[in-house]
Amino acid sequence: QVYLVESGGGLVQAVGSLRLSCAASGRAFSSYNMGWFRQAPGKEREFVAAIWWIAGSTYYADSVKGRFTISGDSAKNTLYLQMNSLKPEDTAVYYCAATAATYYLERASGYDYWGQGTQVTVSS
Repeated sequence: QVYLVESGGGLVQAVGSLRLSCAASGRAFSSYNMGWFRQAPGKEREFVAAIWWIAGSTYYADSVKGRFTISGDSAKNTLYLQMNSLKPEDTAVYYCAATAATYYLERASGYDYWGQGTQVTVSS
C-alpha cells in the first residue's frame, strides 16, 4: 500500500511557474514507478509525465514537453513536477500516481495508487 499526498498547487499567471510535490508513505517509494496526471472540468484525466526509476527514464505528454520536468527524491519519498511557462490550458486538478508496471506508463488505468489531487489555475 502506498499513500500519496500532493501539494504545491495554486493560482499563477500565464508564463509563471509552480512546483508540485507528491509525498509518498507506506511501501518503499522506489518500488513503484510514478506519474502525474491532470483533469480539467468536463474532460477526461490525461497523462502529463512519468518516471521509470530503474531505467532512469522520463516521459512527457507532447503538450508539456519542454515546459514540465518530473523528478524525485527517494531520500524524502517525494515526487516533483516542475511546471514552467504555464498556460491557461494547463488549468486542472493534478494527481500523482504510483504503479508497479514498467510499460504503458501514460495509461491512467495502469496505476494502482492515487493522491487526492491539487488544483492548478493559470490565469491569462
